[in-house]
Amino acid sequence: MIANVKRVSPILLLCLTCVCMADIPEYRAELIRAFDVPSARQGVAVDRDYFYVVDKRTISKHDKMTGETVAEWPSESEENLLKHMDSLMEWNGKLYAAHSNYPDFPMTSSVEIWDAVTLQHVATHSFGIERGSFTWLDRHDGFWWGTFANYDKVQSDQTQPYGMTNATQVVKMDDNFRVVESWTLPMNILNRVRPMSNSGGSWGPDGYLYLTGHDHGEIHVVDLPDAGSILHQVAIVKVPVMEGQGIAWDRSTNELQLWGINKQKTQVARLRMPSLRELSSRQ
Repeated sequence: MIANVKRVSPILLLCLTCVCMADIPEYRAELIRAFDVPSARQGVAVDRDYFYVVDKRTISKHDKMTGETVAEWPSESEENLLKHMDSLMEWNGKLYAAHSNYPDFPMTSSVEIWDAVTLQHVATHSFGIERGSFTWLDRHDGFWWGTFANYDKVQSDQTQPYGMTNATQVVKMDDNFRVVESWTLPMNILNRVRPMSNSGGSWGPDGYLYLTGHDHGEIHVVDLPDAGSILHQVAIVKVPVMEGQGIAWDRSTNELQLWGINKQKTQVARLRMPSLRELSSRQ
C-alpha cells in the first residue's frame, strides 16, 4: 500500500526556507585598517611581513604595515600568458593563484605559482577542461582545497548560462592537485551568490571554511557534513567594507585576522574576526 502524500504549498515552503535561514547565526567583523591599492580587484594573500594583491593578470607585493608597493608582476621584461586570476594564497614561501579562462567556454583552469620573495613565476599545473572555473585555492589538513565555480550568468556572446551556479563544487585535492573528494554548497549560500558563484575561500584557525561570493559584504562559514555531499553552513559574518572576492586568513599571528578586498573602492581590508566557537558556546 502506498501512503497518502500531502502536497506542501509554495507559501509553506517559502516559510520553511525563511526559518532555516533565520536559524543561521550572524556575526560582524571589525575593520582594523584599509589600504588603497588600485589593483585590488580579485583578491589578496598575506604572510608575516607582506600582503599580495591580485588582479586578473597582475600581482603586487606590499609592506604589511604601510601598504607601500615593494614589487610587481609581470615586469616589463616578462611575458604574461594568463587570462583571469581569481584569487591568491601564500604557503611556504610561494604564492598560488587560481586561474581560469573566464568568461570563455569551455571552461579551463590552472594553478599558477610564484616565488613570494622575487615574484618570479616558477611553476604551473593545468586542470584543462574540468568541473568549472577554478576560483580559489588553500592548504589545510595536509591537502589542497578549492572551488570549481559555475554561474547562472549568461555571457554576452553565449546563449546558455555559464555552467549553472548549483553545479559549483568545493574540492579536496592531494599534493598533485588530483580531486579526492568534493561537496556542493547549501541552497542558502547558492541563492545568495547567484547569478555568480563562490569566489574566495580560506580555512580559519577554528577549523571552519570561510567562503565568499562575488558581490556581497558577507562571509559564509561552513563545515564538512557528517554525512552526504552538501557542506553544512555554520554562520554568516557580515563585512560591510568588503565585496566578496578572494580572502586570506593571516596565519602569522595568533589574532583572528582575515584580509579581503573592496573591488569597487579598490581597497584591501584588514579585519578582526569574531571567535565563532567561543560565541557559539555561550548561546
